[in-house]
Amino acid sequence: MTERSHASGDNDGDGDPTVIDSVAVTVEDAIAALEATMGTGRDAVLRVTPPFSSRMRARLHIAGEEGDYAGSEPVHITPAVLVDPVPAYPTAAETAAELDDEVEPNTDQHRQTHTDRLDGWRESVRDSLVDITEIDTAAGSVAVEIRWLGDVDG
Repeated sequence: MTERSHASGDNDGDGDPTVIDSVAVTVEDAIAALEATMGTGRDAVLRVTPPFSSRMRARLHIAGEEGDYAGSEPVHITPAVLVDPVPAYPTAAETAAELDDEVEPNTDQHRQTHTDRLDGWRESVRDSLVDITEIDTAAGSVAVEIRWLGDVDG
């Protein structure tokens, strides 16, 4: 973890991500990023863009879809560090295997069951959100407080 030696002002770091003390994230962005990562394999992250200060805001982003940066690079927060424990993601194939009926396949039942399982997974994620985590930056690992925006209780 990186030791911080900044004053209490909000604009102390500009390009130094180690000045970050707290990050505001919407609950829905965190769930969507984790679901996209686990469900599709896309590299969904919560991105914090410079200039850096003690209080920052992270937004949903697909990593690798940006260009080159002239100055400091943004911080990409992996959604899994915002959840502990990370619940297993229910796949459509697992749902199909559980409902498999060779005599009478029912796609409506499969769709509804899988939708229900995903809703349960999202609720488990919501129940497992952390208040403090470590994020990786180009300058090292930084412990930050997560300030949740939106309905944490579902």
